[in-house]
Amino acid sequence: MAECLGHPDHGYYITRDPLGAAGDFVTAPEISQMFGELIGLWCADLWDRMARPDPVLLVEMGPGRGTLMADALRAAAALPGFRDAIRLHLVETSPVLRARQAEALAGLETGAAPVWHDDIGTVPGGPLLLIANELLDALPVRQILRTAAGWRERMVAVADGGLAFVPGAAPVEAPAFAADAPIGGLVELRPAADEVAAAVTARLLRHGGAALFIDYGHLESAPGETLQAVRSHVYADPLTDPGEADLTAHVDFAAFARTARAAGAAVHGPVAQAEFLAALGIGARAEALSRASGPKRAGEVDAALDRLCSPARMGRLFKAMALAAPDGPVPAGFG
Repeated sequence: MAECLGHPDHGYYITRDPLGAAGDFVTAPEISQMFGELIGLWCADLWDRMARPDPVLLVEMGPGRGTLMADALRAAAALPGFRDAIRLHLVETSPVLRARQAEALAGLETGAAPVWHDDIGTVPGGPLLLIANELLDALPVRQILRTAAGWRERMVAVADGGLAFVPGAAPVEAPAFAADAPIGGLVELRPAADEVAAAVTARLLRHGGAALFIDYGHLESAPGETLQAVRSHVYADPLTDPGEADLTAHVDFAAFARTARAAGAAVHGPVAQAEFLAALGIGARAEALSRASGPKRAGEVDAALDRLCSPARMGRLFKAMALAAPDGPVPAGFG
């Protein structure tokens, strides 16, 4: 999965812009400006309640086209002093998407020019506000399979001129929640997500701040396969044409929270995306946009609100979780 998505020459994210109607999938920031605006206000409010550190690092991991950050900065500029305090850092490996992000952020003033990083390890120290929207679902997963001989890692092998899933030869240990899984039962493990939780928590404990993760996934750890491939907005075989489709797996929020708590973070949530956005005022923002628009635009605002918040669409499957320094304020949207 890591090679298919991130290979330096042939990786899916490295070689193209996968977003939008002409790409393979659409994320919340591309649906409506309201999403990024509310995230920007979330950051500004937290900065204010953190006693306005200057400078403050505003970090986005996996910024896509830069749409979320551009909308966030426009909205957050309403709080005096915040824009000038920001030192913007973007964690992005794709040269194609870095170029899109630079275009989206051109002309938006902060305390210094944006800086790009291949990973969070090179982001400097300091009070931190971190955003990661649909990052965790794209991190590599390991799958283990219960066989008659015990638990084995699910591997990819060449078979009949193509690729196929096969059980590995070496026994592996399964987590406690999989104890009752039947023969043929499958469990997904997410060591890459655990690494993100630990690395972000270490920074929060050292420098203060909070990190907001929004993604789709489940509340509790449980057996089951969620690995999927999407190409041109249609589900595809994950083993067909490696590097040509988006590969994702649902986030295990319970496991992510366990790792963060074990590292010392205060964990807030997860809460459903609809609940989180409602607490931030998306209803009032939608009404304001509709009043300021003609009938066609008002209909588009209503459609975007439904897509982001309806339980049948993104409102329930997508969830928000914040990690914070234990002595810091509770971020908006979490109580």
